[in-house]
Parts: sequence; structure tokens; C-alpha cells
Amino acid sequence: MSEQLESALLTAGRIQRELLDVLRREYVGKDEVIDLLGICLVAGENLFLLGPPGTAKSALVRSLALRLDGRVFDYLLTRFTEPSELFGPFDIRRLREGDLLTNTEGMLPEADVIFLDELLNANSAILNSLLMALNERIFRRGRETRRLNYVLTVGASNRLPEDDTLAALFDRFLLRVRSDNVPPEMLPTVLEAGWQLQRAEAFSGASVQRITIEELRLMQASIPLIDLGPSRVVYAGLVSRLRHAGLAISDRRAIRLQRLLAASAMMCQRVTVDVSDFWVLRYIWDTLEQVEVLAKIVNDTLKSQVGSVPAAAEVHPRSVSADAPNPEHLGRDLDQIEVLLGSVGGDLQRQSWLRDRLSLLTARVEWVQQAEARDFLRGRIESLMTRAGT
Repeated sequence: MSEQLESALLTAGRIQRELLDVLRREYVGKDEVIDLLGICLVAGENLFLLGPPGTAKSALVRSLALRLDGRVFDYLLTRFTEPSELFGPFDIRRLREGDLLTNTEGMLPEADVIFLDELLNANSAILNSLLMALNERIFRRGRETRRLNYVLTVGASNRLPEDDTLAALFDRFLLRVRSDNVPPEMLPTVLEAGWQLQRAEAFSGASVQRITIEELRLMQASIPLIDLGPSRVVYAGLVSRLRHAGLAISDRRAIRLQRLLAASAMMCQRVTVDVSDFWVLRYIWDTLEQVEVLAKIVNDTLKSQVGSVPAAAEVHPRSVSADAPNPEHLGRDLDQIEVLLGSVGGDLQRQSWLRDRLSLLTARVEWVQQAEARDFLRGRIESLMTRAGT
């Protein structure tokens, strides 16, 4: 193992212990989001958070940035946001001399960590600059061109893109994850953790252990040293299967996703990608309708390749324990299907759609942890399947 790769693995281990483990204790019920923040930080890729206000999206990113020794740019976009609010105003002193140069001090081009809240409010005035900054890591304004060196960009919104222009911006974020309110049974624990976090912020003057931006950049530069060879054929097969299922995965996107697989391996202190690292592909959806289908296909691949993962290999927790579905939510979905079944009449196309929906829910029910609830939901699905004409 090279000295560079060994150093990168040490940094990845510190991110797990000093960053992610701390955030999990502070933000109860947000393990999924925190794990993906870690993967994107290691890989140097962008993460999109979808969720309503008050679900800790911005708080999580700020807490993560607090433990990095770097500059942070945090901005709430509106429909009226101007380029100068993100990239900086023209330098008046240079303007008098006839030069159109931007004063970027304290602005996005000089940031190490970028958080853009309500990202999809971006208007046409800033869209092209944002697209280039997020995809090519370049800021261009007139004849002025600057290279951007941020280590992580996170975008957040409470909605998904509704037109092609914003879809192009959304596409710059390789991974997408929902940040919802926690289920009712977890609320008391969340309230206690939130109160303790406020107490710690109010009374603690201790300095936070930080990871330097230089360490992060060296780690990200080491990602190509991870070996993907042994699992590349399985990965290619999975991409083909996802394409057949209707997910738009371009060749360019498939190539970029390999960085995330390598980041998962690095977080597990491995120098070789194995199939267990494919868990990250659950989070490449474009619409919420794709979430369950995507998860099922990826999970099927993980299960089918269990024997190919060495017994002693460390695997990422996300690869072996998908978040269990909430029985109450499944029950509400079945209630809705029951109502729809009562109104379809002889509409065979509608009946076929409802049967497909029931098949997806059947797969989810098998992940319910409580045996009694699982058996009850199975019974309801069998009854509804009969009514749907199976």
C-alpha cells in the first residue's frame, strides 16, 4: 500500500470517529443523511437534501463544517438572488482601472464547504454560473475564469425540479436523500438530544477537534487509488438493470458514481471495492416514485452477491441494514389503495397499476421488524391483490 493511500485511510477513519459518530449522537434519527454526508465528503461529490423546513438540513451541514478547518459559504436562495450575492461584487478599485474583476472574498468561489438552501429557487441570472461551478468547479464571469477548490457542496430544497432548466442543476448532485421529520416513536429522544445540544452550545467553550482541508484534499485525490477491478463487471450489470427499470444513468454519471463506491470502501478501511459498497446506488433517484424500485433492485444485487464478499471484509452498515419501513405508513398506503380499488370499475389499466403498487408494498412489508405487524400487513395485501384481480 502506498504512503498516500495509507494516509487517506487514516483521514477517512478520523472522519468516521471525529465527525460522523459525533453528529449521530447530536442528531437522532438522521443516520442516513449523516452517512451520505460522509460519503460525499470523502469522494468530493455533491449531495442534495430533500425535505420540509425544520428537519435539520442546514443544522447538520453547519455542524459538519464546524469540525472542518476551512471556510464555509452558506446562503438561502430566493427567486431574486443576484450573482453578486453568491460570487461577489465587481472590484470597484479594478473597475476604475478598466478591469472587470470580481471581489470574491468571503463568497462562494473561496469556500471550502458550500451549502445552498432552497437551491431550486435559482433563477436564470445565476443558473449558468452555478452549473459550471458545480460540474466543472470553475467560476467564469466575462473574461474572468477561476478554479474552485471546495471539498463539499450540499444543496437543499423542499421540492424537486419541475422544469428542464432546474433539472440540469439537480443533476449536478450525484446523491439525493430525504430529510423528513422523525417518526412519532422517536420524538422524545429527539427532543432530549436537541435540548442537550443547545445546552452544549450555550455552556461549552472547549475547542472542537478539526480535520484540515488539506487532509481532505489529499484524501479525495487518493480516491482513484482504490481498486474497483474485482466488482466492475457486477457494477456494469447493475447499471444496465437500473437503465432497463427506467432510471436515466448516462455513461458520464456511471463513471462518476465509481468515486462514491470507492469512498464507501475507504470509509470501511478497504483498498478494494466490493459489492457491499453498491448501497450508495440506492440514492441516485430522480423522482420519489423511483425510490422504492431503486432500493429493491440494489438490495437484490447485494443479497445475490453475499458469497462474493470475503467473510473478514468490513462492510458499510448501510449495506446490511436498510432502514425498516414504518408499519403505520404502509397501512396508510394500503388504505389509499383500498379506496382507489373501489373506484376503478372495469378500468384494466388502473387495476394493473394498483397491482404493481401492491407488489412494491409486498417487498417493503418483508422489512417490517415486528412479526405481528408484518403478518397483518401481508394479510391485507393478499386481500387487496384478490380484489385487484390477481
